[in-house]
Amino acid sequence: MNFFAILSAMPFESEKVLAVSKKVRTVKVAGKTVYRGKLSGYDVLLLNSGLGKVNAALSATCLIENYPVTGVINIGVGGAYPGSGLKIGDVTIASKEIYGDEGVITSKGWDSLKKIGIPLVLDGKKKYFNEFLLDKKLLKKVKDRIPPNPPLKKGGWGDFQIKSGPFITVSSTTGTRKRAVELEERFNAVCENMEGAAIAQICTIYKIPMLEIRGISNIVGERDKRKWNLGLASENCQKLLLKLLCQETEHNRWNNATQK
Repeated sequence: MNFFAILSAMPFESEKVLAVSKKVRTVKVAGKTVYRGKLSGYDVLLLNSGLGKVNAALSATCLIENYPVTGVINIGVGGAYPGSGLKIGDVTIASKEIYGDEGVITSKGWDSLKKIGIPLVLDGKKKYFNEFLLDKKLLKKVKDRIPPNPPLKKGGWGDFQIKSGPFITVSSTTGTRKRAVELEERFNAVCENMEGAAIAQICTIYKIPMLEIRGISNIVGERDKRKWNLGLASENCQKLLLKLLCQETEHNRWNNATQK
């Protein structure tokens, strides 16, 4: 039996996925609750990691070390950078994950881990510093499942835009427009979060495909939580994931039927 591992930082970011999962059992791993069940025909593990890179990396490692995990899906909410074209409630899929504040502060400003010269991951001759590409085959598979212009209706793909691009993971969330523009321009990124790159690093080490989907809760810039919508962002993110899994199941059933 192989599992898809679904990770979210907080329970509200995965509660709808958990609610529709079947035959759910709970176990404790490293003090964290792991939900094991069935979702659209898949065997899944769901875990709420907690906030930040260390919690995310620990959670991903615990699942991979204790179960035969063949894929990791990170879901949750994130902030959209001002020039991304995304609005609150839209959903975005990571093409790569970038550590946005690991590196060196020089007299000329910030520089990446390449300045130090020590990679975070060394895989043969391949050196990983700040950036981790997400699995291209899995990303293409997901993009192929989404219509070019998804129908904006209840029960369809939802009334939100779906876009893919680079994500930035930070230790300190951005709270000024100046900083938001700086990060966006430096990395050409669309979304900011606090866990994704750490999970991507672990998946790179274990050579496990990873997918990251986030709903947009706010526009990165001046921090004003009155303008945020965590509920809508979380709901749409989970809606897209469930739609993709359901479609994949229907696709497999069709293939199986035609091959008989």
